[in-house]
Amino acid sequence: MKTILTTAALLALAAPAFAEGDAAKGEKEFRKCKACHMIVDDEGETIVRGGRTGPNLYGVIGRVAGGVEDFRYGPGLEAAAEDGFTWTEEEVAVYTADPSAWLEQKGYPKRSKMTFRLRKGGEDVAAYLASVAE
Repeated sequence: MKTILTTAALLALAAPAFAEGDAAKGEKEFRKCKACHMIVDDEGETIVRGGRTGPNLYGVIGRVAGGVEDFRYGPGLEAAAEDGFTWTEEEVAVYTADPSAWLEQKGYPKRSKMTFRLRKGGEDVAAYLASVAE
């Protein structure tokens, strides 16, 4: 039992801490995302005009992955939706850095329609997305 607790404690310490993002920086960083994604609130008001290749990202934090009605997701996010996986700021930041790697790490098919990788600033974009839906 002591070994299990020691191992669990070491794993917790070894895991990188999630740095909270800066929503103001994320708003600027989101410019890279709007080629494919828009942000339109539930009343239909456009917050950020963007592309329609990707789903509307309004309310993505706290939403089940693959949860935008009538949007056709890739197999990985469809599997995440079937599992009921819900987006958090931390998970959005990791996903945007490398969608295929994130899907594979979670045990989902690693095919994603999202080919863009946000190499840095993912935590800021996630904080921005959380702030627009408050």
